[in-house]
Amino acid sequence: MAAEDFWNDPAGARSVLAEAKLHRAWLEPVQRLVTRLGELEELEALARAESDEATLGDVQQELARTAQELDGLEFRLMLGGADDVKHAFVNIHPGAGGLESQDWAEMLLRMYTRFCERHGWECEIVDLQAGEGAGIKDATVEVRGEYAYGYLKAENGVHRLVRISPFDANQRRHTSFASVYVYPEVEEDVEIEIKDADLRIDTFRASGAGGQHVNKTSSAVRITHLPTKIVVSCQSERSQHRNRETAMKILRARLYAHVQAIEAEKRAEREPVKKQIDFGSQIRSYVFQPYTLVKDHRTSIDTSNVQAVMDGDLDAFVEGYLKTASEARKNLRAT
Repeated sequence: MAAEDFWNDPAGARSVLAEAKLHRAWLEPVQRLVTRLGELEELEALARAESDEATLGDVQQELARTAQELDGLEFRLMLGGADDVKHAFVNIHPGAGGLESQDWAEMLLRMYTRFCERHGWECEIVDLQAGEGAGIKDATVEVRGEYAYGYLKAENGVHRLVRISPFDANQRRHTSFASVYVYPEVEEDVEIEIKDADLRIDTFRASGAGGQHVNKTSSAVRITHLPTKIVVSCQSERSQHRNRETAMKILRARLYAHVQAIEAEKRAEREPVKKQIDFGSQIRSYVFQPYTLVKDHRTSIDTSNVQAVMDGDLDAFVEGYLKTASEARKNLRAT
């Protein structure tokens, strides 16, 4: 990086800087822990020499906090995928069922927004299509934060809700489904070929809940990639130009994930045993009545504290999935 011709290749320079940032993200916490452990070792020896019980107690407390940090670093070792450190896009779409599923999709949107807030990530709804009467027909959220994709990829799949419907006058129990898809944000230096001739770009008026217009001009943008039939849209900005930029960014992420999925299918055909890593599409059930239970079908982790989960307390499920997936990959490599 100190070379005079470093910036002669801007794309290469950005790639090097990104890699250096990733290495620092690992080295700096490890160096801090090593330094702290050395200081605590010296402090403990001094406290024991002077029979200072109060200081020994402080050392034990600090060691416990340090052990927690170390556990966190060990967990991050599982986030070693090429895309795990990246920002993410989260798309939420209701299944069949009209109001029930649309309302469930909106509940999931709130849940993930709270989850992102807990992790200190920036969360912006870049596209939101309100349902007719209640809920949402579709939502796309941009999540900006270190390892956002690495964590959120655990949420890919179908989420099932069982509850007494607030829309049913007879108070019957209903089952609703919604799908969640997570894509890594793609850097500009990653080659994703998008031809102008393959795009259909439509503009429309951005609208909010209740059909109220956010503005009176056709600033919202919808882009259809004709070869893959992938459709993305953005209406979070008043500027059509800005919405188009964001929509193209989402499209690049979707196409990148599309290409990866095709490559994964080809690998699975060559090595059928690797299909064992696929945990199925219905990943989690949320039961509100007649009892309360949230259960992850991939790991069997469950909790009866439904409200905490709906308030974004997903870490046990996310970490459980990542650990299970990591162990599955290790076992497959060993065979």
